[in-house]
Amino acid sequence: MTAAIALPIRSQETYRPRKCTYADYLKLPDDGRRYEIIGGMLYMSNAPDIEHQFAVVKLISQLENFVTANSLGHVITAPFEIHLSETTRPVQPDVLFIRAERWPKMAVKYFEGPPDLVIEVLSPSTRRVDQMIKFTAYEQAKVPEYWIVDVRARLVQVYTLDENQEYALLGDFMGEELIESKVLADLKLMADSVFIRYSS
Repeated sequence: MTAAIALPIRSQETYRPRKCTYADYLKLPDDGRRYEIIGGMLYMSNAPDIEHQFAVVKLISQLENFVTANSLGHVITAPFEIHLSETTRPVQPDVLFIRAERWPKMAVKYFEGPPDLVIEVLSPSTRRVDQMIKFTAYEQAKVPEYWIVDVRARLVQVYTLDENQEYALLGDFMGEELIESKVLADLKLMADSVFIRYSS
């Protein structure tokens, strides 16, 4: 594992993952990068840009207001470890929701099992990982709902588990369309509200 740490830091888009365990993860440097292990492979990404973080803040604030008002549970953001399986831990979704009845009863360093909803905001360096590798990992772990937020396309895609426990697209949401959610059924969140509006 020490050899992997010494490798040049590259984005997730170009970095070749190495076999890694959670014990190896615990030895990694606290250097501001996000490290995740998915299917036994180590992935890392650098700090995201302003459009990514703007979307994360808007999602967190609006979702938190909704779930708090309705006593549904809690919304948190990365960095926080989610342990989906022995070989997929940790993953650190940009935003996640956990129902009140599943919320830990005491302070924990990580959450074990699938959150009820996860959201990934695409960055150029994480697009392939979020749309393919994490998509499969969340589906296999039976995360009930997965949102992919594309800041460049100003698009929110919502996937939910179907009767075969596979992700099916619930909808593509843009502009003034309200995002649909099965997990947060009465949520009224306009797609465009999570993206930066630049003055002309």
